[in-house]
Amino acid sequence: MNRPVALPDPYPIEPISTPLNAVVSIPGSKSITNRALLCAALAHGSTHLSGVLFADDTEAMLGCISALGAQVDVDRENCSVQITGMGGQLHPDSEGLLNAVQSGTTARFIAAAMMLSRRDLILDASPQMRARPMATAFDALRSLGAIVDETDLPGFLPARIRGTAHSAQPSVRLAGDISSQFISGLLLVAPCLEFGLRLELTTVAVSAPYLAMTVSVMRSFGAVVQDLGDGAYVVEPGGYTGLEYAVEPDASAASYFFAAAVICGGSVRIDGLGSNSIQGDIGFVEVLSQMGAMVQVSPESITVVGGPVSGVRADFRDISDTAQTIAAVAVFADGPTVISGIGFIRAKETNRIAAVVSELRRCGVNANELDDGFEIHPGPLRPAVVQTYDDHRMAMSFALIGLGSAGIQIADPSCVSKTFPDFFEVLESIRPELP
Repeated sequence: MNRPVALPDPYPIEPISTPLNAVVSIPGSKSITNRALLCAALAHGSTHLSGVLFADDTEAMLGCISALGAQVDVDRENCSVQITGMGGQLHPDSEGLLNAVQSGTTARFIAAAMMLSRRDLILDASPQMRARPMATAFDALRSLGAIVDETDLPGFLPARIRGTAHSAQPSVRLAGDISSQFISGLLLVAPCLEFGLRLELTTVAVSAPYLAMTVSVMRSFGAVVQDLGDGAYVVEPGGYTGLEYAVEPDASAASYFFAAAVICGGSVRIDGLGSNSIQGDIGFVEVLSQMGAMVQVSPESITVVGGPVSGVRADFRDISDTAQTIAAVAVFADGPTVISGIGFIRAKETNRIAAVVSELRRCGVNANELDDGFEIHPGPLRPAVVQTYDDHRMAMSFALIGLGSAGIQIADPSCVSKTFPDFFEVLESIRPELP
């Protein structure tokens, strides 16, 4: 675990009263890191990953690919990993027990990878991850001939899984409106199946940019993936080939600092994240622009310059990991904000819609749940100890409110270790120096 040490609980956020002028260094993308780690583990040959995120979710993936038989050499100081891949064949240790801890990407990706095993392997997780749905993934694996035996509740971890051989290219149909992680998991493993895979979605995918990211990472490792449109994919057999791969800074993590520029005024620039990014969450800055912020996007960087902003109506289906961030910005807008398209985030680390509304009300804000989102009516704020529900994004988003209003404290601040262990240190680093 990457829990920060010596953080007071609750953690007080000191307001910033002068405009920002910050260039912020953001850790590597969790989503890209975990996809690249699995591709490298399944690849033929050696892979060197740079810009790797080291946080609870990626440590969970590192532990699982090591247990499956990949040779992993970690250099945390330089944010890099050297992996000798398994050539599409798993070589699990004798125990055969894999632990996804709290990581949804690890749980969904590794469950799919277990199709490559011809012996029983057990996938388990933390109590929080055990409570998150896995039925869609398990049903898809069963439709592909895998044997899945939940050892506690149907549709939830822990589960015993093993695959089976195919005589022709298998095909699977599954709903896309539950979690794109299920779909990405199957796509990531497909090149290592003897005959590849045809995958068709029966409903529109949520967080569709994450599927595009998955395909991009797969192609970088040499996979042949056809995106046929209308939610249909064909992945050819042939596996992956090791290479040098650089992980982009995390666009979801960057959203907090772009939001800080809007709340505090001034500018924030993040290098290494730009118009060529494969992360859909860079779309967050387009919403800030709609609200009135000035946004500059180049191939190499993104800069946001803050100032007075208006409320907005926006569909966050494709950028749902930034929904809590926009909630913090909306508090300081000059009109109401309505965010839709995100009903599925009720099944994330916590019920994120209910949590946002509850904690905004705790801070004195008029907020309401909608069927597929929330609405926020700005008003006077009051001091509060914000509850975070063991959800890293609740802690990071609501810390932003404390930059613009006195008396905000964050309960269980160490939960940020899931994806951004140094978040509060980096947040302090943007504070302008006093004259």
